[in-house]
Amino acid sequence: MSEDWPVDLRGVTESVVTTLGPNDRWNVAALGLHAPDGDGADDDPVTARTWGRTRTWRNFRERGEGYVQFTTDPVTFAEAAMTVREEADPVLPSADAWARVTVERLDAGEDGDTQWVEWALHPAETAVERETVPTTNRGYYAVVEATVAASRLDVPAYDRAELASRLDYFADVVARCGGQRERTAMDVVRDNSPWGG
Repeated sequence: MSEDWPVDLRGVTESVVTTLGPNDRWNVAALGLHAPDGDGADDDPVTARTWGRTRTWRNFRERGEGYVQFTTDPVTFAEAAMTVREEADPVLPSADAWARVTVERLDAGEDGDTQWVEWALHPAETAVERETVPTTNRGYYAVVEATVAASRLDVPAYDRAELASRLDYFADVVARCGGQRERTAMDVVRDNSPWGG
């Protein structure tokens, strides 16, 4: 029997996922969750795509599950998106809520030279660790967008000069609107991509 998600999902919700690797360590990665559009049946699943032969793709394929986590910590998100990070425990200390999910392969294909796999995610166990009053910090959202742009810098289908310009803009937003955690997160993006800003 499937659980309900511990948070409301709409559009594409950015999350952090941990999946158990062959070394019995939990790989940490960013994962965009696609909520059902509301036009289908109530049992339409939340989906996510893995791009390329990543650790998340491998671990989903071999283990069939992972822990989807929701965090407002920009450094956690930037490290998940930009670095190879492994942990002993599946739930990160910065997770405000999480769901242990089972995954089911729905579809696969290629975009350019990149393989993708679409997965249905079914919550099997969930928890809310912290309830917070939502705030809007433009620096946090700039970090999220910067990780997307940085991850595409070496993909031939994207214009490198345009992506670098976006990254410069996001760095400026972080400098003007972010706090120390957002600035540290932007350093993670800078240090782990060919942008170098």
